Amino acid sequence: MAKTDVSGLTQLGAKAEMPKSPEEAILEKVPASNSGLNYVVRFTAPEFTSLCPLTGQPDFAHIVIDYIPGEWLVESKSLKLFLHSFRNHGAFHEDCTIEIAKRLVDLLNPVWLRIGAYWYPRGGIPIDVFWQTGSAPEGAWIPDQGVAPYRGRG
Repeated sequence: MAKTDVSGLTQLGAKAEMPKSPEEAILEKVPASNSGLNYVVRFTAPEFTSLCPLTGQPDFAHIVIDYIPGEWLVESKSLKLFLHSFRNHGAFHEDCTIEIAKRLVDLLNPVWLRIGAYWYPRGGIPIDVFWQTGSAPEGAWIPDQGVAPYRGRG
């Protein structure tokens, strides 16, 4: 098995401070050793938090990110720090969701990516936000994201 070169990473294996904002967060990537295969990588963040930009109240979401790598994989510690950087970030649900997706697409140039953000209700209304880069490649197995429609999630 070929060893992946991770010499350029700044956070993996080192003490890393929590970024103060998503703009300050550093997303890192590693080479995909199985480039050319249409396999799905899934990250699930069931305790994602951000702040309402108007009230400053916390918003909570269950986020599922699926992607088919091209030449790169996102380094998971950097993704975790990036997602945590939203904790003190004021933005609407839609903006948080799309910002996460765009940063990953810009970093990785994946074959395909989708994000499902299942936001818990505030004011009695859950807001779920979905986006993908386009149709998944033919023959790729894309599992259901596994998050039930809102019926009192938890």
